[in-house]
Amino acid sequence: MTVVFVHGVPETAAVWDALRMRLDRDSVALSLPGFGSPLPAGFEAKEDWERWLVAELEAMPGPVDLVGHDWGSLLALRIATAHGDLVRSWAVDVASVSHPDYAWHDFARLWQTPGEGEAWMRATLDTGPDDPAGFFGQLPAFGIGTGEAKAMGAAFDEAMAESILRLYRSAQPNVHADWAWTTAQAPGLVLRPTADPFDDPALAADVAARLGATVRDLPGLGHFWMLQDPAAGAEAVRAWVDAR
Repeated sequence: MTVVFVHGVPETAAVWDALRMRLDRDSVALSLPGFGSPLPAGFEAKEDWERWLVAELEAMPGPVDLVGHDWGSLLALRIATAHGDLVRSWAVDVASVSHPDYAWHDFARLWQTPGEGEAWMRATLDTGPDDPAGFFGQLPAFGIGTGEAKAMGAAFDEAMAESILRLYRSAQPNVHADWAWTTAQAPGLVLRPTADPFDDPALAADVAARLGATVRDLPGLGHFWMLQDPAAGAEAVRAWVDAR
């Protein structure tokens, strides 16, 4: 059994390092194309990242427990509902983002706007990770350390900026419009960090109910729960996969 972690944006697989150190289970953290690596030719929309993830999972031996965060959650839920034979179980946060009634948050709407999204990316690239007034300088307000925020910002480059624009612009008006689901073949877990401003608890609960998934709250934790309290995150993942 292998626990496979998929990160979100604007992140790399390193976002899982502290949690994986505490997990004490076989695991791998995948790096999405364009995130800490060049953006591959032909990657234009979320379906290209979906196909890549399918290929990665098909190449793995043995049962897989898939855990996603942020965009990694959207991809993980897509796998669970459209390619369910590839996983033994799945766990996601921000499940509300995959709900049919979900409306994108302010950052997403900005990134989806031609011209404005490019301008935001250029300003963020030019500002760098050390400016306290810049995007990454403000991430500690979401519950992570200054050093972690700077490390995340140091990995932000042109390829990641372009990847983010392409992902969000291919998911309008929301993810469910193209990736509609009715059932999930494997058992699922919906993680709900109670202080995550990008999640809607009611919509997340409805997604869990419709897919027959278990819900587990992470009290007091925010969007970057795996960095904020990696021990609590590891315990939640470990308890889930050990119960399968």
